[in-house]
Amino acid sequence: MEFTFLGRTALKVSRLCLGTMNFGPHTTEEDSYAIMDRAHELDINFFDTANVYGWKKGEGVTEQIIGRWFAQGGGRREKTVIATKVYGDMGDWPNESRLSALHIKKAAEDSLRRLQTDYIDIYQMHHIYRQAPWEEIWQAMEQLVREGKVLYVGSSNFAGWHIAKANEAAKSRYFLGLVSEQSLYNLNARMVEMEVIPACEDYGLGLIPWSPLAGGLLGGILKKIESGRRASEGVQKALETHRPKIEAYEAFCAEIGENPADVALAWLLHNPVVTAPIIGPRTLEQLDGSLRALEIKLDADALAKLDEIFPGPGGAAPESYAW
Repeated sequence: MEFTFLGRTALKVSRLCLGTMNFGPHTTEEDSYAIMDRAHELDINFFDTANVYGWKKGEGVTEQIIGRWFAQGGGRREKTVIATKVYGDMGDWPNESRLSALHIKKAAEDSLRRLQTDYIDIYQMHHIYRQAPWEEIWQAMEQLVREGKVLYVGSSNFAGWHIAKANEAAKSRYFLGLVSEQSLYNLNARMVEMEVIPACEDYGLGLIPWSPLAGGLLGGILKKIESGRRASEGVQKALETHRPKIEAYEAFCAEIGENPADVALAWLLHNPVVTAPIIGPRTLEQLDGSLRALEIKLDADALAKLDEIFPGPGGAAPESYAW
């Protein structure tokens, strides 16, 4: 396993991040334990979760599963850089969601209880909340850091100007500010190249791409369908829209002798701003298969071909749309 620094920090994390969103709804607790144990065997030390995962309002099902796994001991907590999130609805009362100072404090303490730990390595805002001034957000985050309950703060689904505004506000308070951004980013969804990636690069944030395989669209979907496997309704609709691209993509992957999923991850890892794509395996086999991406080195010709198939927005703004 390769390791890298998370953005401008001295925190070392694995180049693949274990996503846990399937734990509970799609992967049993026993199988979730096995996947997390195997991740440690593979030297994956970076796990991502959220208080809303498990999709039972207020219960934090996935965090609870991870917490019970931590409680087994054996260095599980100490070997894990755990990232969780705050923003989503955790109840029906007015202040049980979003980014008020009140909710940030309560959500953090509830996550700590469910995770059975006394600190969160990376506490991520799951979405921008325009009603909350940065003075309020940073005051709440600073308090959690002072208390030792949070070590680093990250964002998710922020625009580039949100990152800039957040970190300028943090700078004025002599606070570290955002150190990571978790964005939708894959070969078929490259809009973040216009503003978000340049902001991450300038402010020293590590980019953590979610949905690196576009929900399975980039994971060899055509071959799987041919073998009789059924894709989800969402992936089927996406395939209808993007079939020519996917046909060209899978043909290219076959030409270079690599699995489409591995090429999609390798393409993300080629970007120096990317810290670690989030992989969300449902099985041990899927987890083990992801490691091949670390070995693939795409040359200039391969990168040019992928740009031809998936053109993206044309690079960073403003040149992507102006002279």
